[in-house]
Amino acid sequence: MTDFGILKKVDIKEIWKNETSEFTVWLCNNLAALGNVLEMELELEKREADVGDFSLDILARDIGRNRLVVIENQFGRTDHKHLGQLLTYAAGYDSSAVVWIAEKLREEHRQTLDWLNQNTTENIDFYGVVIEVIQIDNSRPAYNFKLVAFPNEWRKTNITSATQTSEKREAYRTYFQSLIDALRAKNFTNAQKGKPQNWYSFSSGIQGVIYSNSFAQGGRVRAEIYIDRGDSKLNKELFDKLLELKDELEKEFGEPLEWERLDSKRASRIAIYRLGSIEEDEKALEEIKDWSIERLLKFKKVFAPKIKKYL
Repeated sequence: MTDFGILKKVDIKEIWKNETSEFTVWLCNNLAALGNVLEMELELEKREADVGDFSLDILARDIGRNRLVVIENQFGRTDHKHLGQLLTYAAGYDSSAVVWIAEKLREEHRQTLDWLNQNTTENIDFYGVVIEVIQIDNSRPAYNFKLVAFPNEWRKTNITSATQTSEKREAYRTYFQSLIDALRAKNFTNAQKGKPQNWYSFSSGIQGVIYSNSFAQGGRVRAEIYIDRGDSKLNKELFDKLLELKDELEKEFGEPLEWERLDSKRASRIAIYRLGSIEEDEKALEEIKDWSIERLLKFKKVFAPKIKKYL
């Protein structure tokens, strides 16, 4: 007969003595684990980010949807004070995703997050996450994130479907899910879930630089490096440095590229285009996917070493 061990919970204060100086720092270094639960590829933007007289624990970016994520931690049970702060932080950073992490999410606060998810557009999502530490007998402790409040994506999609048919949105989701799965197999990304949108972005491992694949205007498909380090001056400096290497980079890439400095905008991009739309037949979409994968892999191989060297 199997001799089972005894599963027990460990007080998280035995692991992290202080919420701010220990747990938040640990979480900043383990955003990938939280991202797996939230089905996001998270990248740290800033720890202890100022919002007026308040200080947000973590400001991150959801690379796949290129949106800011507000993350607030709390030892013990959730309370009204942190709920108010959470909404303040979301408004202060115009965030599209809000994550509340605590040892215990009170039922009235879970209901509040559910209500917010049901009464806001698909452009903003609210998550409630419980952090626990568990142990079997005297084994090493293990952390566990439990998702207890999250957006109902089907409902939000249908509420806002007036701007875009659900059939077209589902076609985007199917295409990008296939793209993500193929790129994950090539160790290009850890992303898991396609979204019903006409683009998807991937982490480069370099803060402020992402790879992206999209269906652009004019019936074109685009693969690109998108530069947005949070400051127009820094973006243009990096773009100009790469532009100085244009001939060398294009020779190694094997194709001419579009160098879009975007002087009227904060960000810049380096891209390559081909004809195509999400309304193509299955065979054409498969060709578009293969084309996109090849170019994204080349962007990483050719540009990443140059960018890292410059930065």
